Amino acid sequence: MSEPRFQAVVADDHAIVRSGLRAALESPGLVEPAGIKVVAEAADGLSAIAAIRQHRPSLLLLDVQMPLAGGLEVLIEARRWSPETRVVVLSGVTTPGKIGELVSCGVDGLFSKGEDNDELFGALPGILRGRRHVSEVFRRMLEEAPEVPALSERERQVLNLVVAGRSNKEIAQILGISVKTVDRHRTNLMQKLDVHSVAQLIAYALREGLIAPTSGL
Repeated sequence: MSEPRFQAVVADDHAIVRSGLRAALESPGLVEPAGIKVVAEAADGLSAIAAIRQHRPSLLLLDVQMPLAGGLEVLIEARRWSPETRVVVLSGVTTPGKIGELVSCGVDGLFSKGEDNDELFGALPGILRGRRHVSEVFRRMLEEAPEVPALSERERQVLNLVVAGRSNKEIAQILGISVKTVDRHRTNLMQKLDVHSVAQLIAYALREGLIAPTSGL
């Protein structure tokens, strides 16, 4: 049996999911003739980033909701440290805002945890060779959903800190910007999302999946 051509990192905060994905990837013939060698597992976002930096794998299988650093943050860092890595996100989140954000950020594959794995395993060989695949359930969701305004990385940081209950002064200190700049970002957020109070801003962001329900520092 020849050596596996591809290597992978599996990042999910549930050990049973990681072990199942490892077994499937390494099984000869299921995804690749010689299997895919899993070089590391990660139970949180920071460990996933460290594994990407260390191994520069061919493939990253990534849960969208991870402790310490979310799937989007890990995706951005993966692009920074290992641009050749193909990033495939497995999502239990079904809000159009979060799904649209992942697609717009250039994820190579996007699959629902609520579906069986046949589509995932069938699409992985093509993804590893440069193709892109968004599962049918998410394609339909995006086609039917109203467009959600895109937020800049800084606007998203401010939004998460607002949800965490931070004052403008505290946000300014954390992000190293002026209070006036924070206020401008908050105003821009409310205008973009067409809301008129902090409570409406938080409710909208949670509903659309723009932030995690447990966001905070």
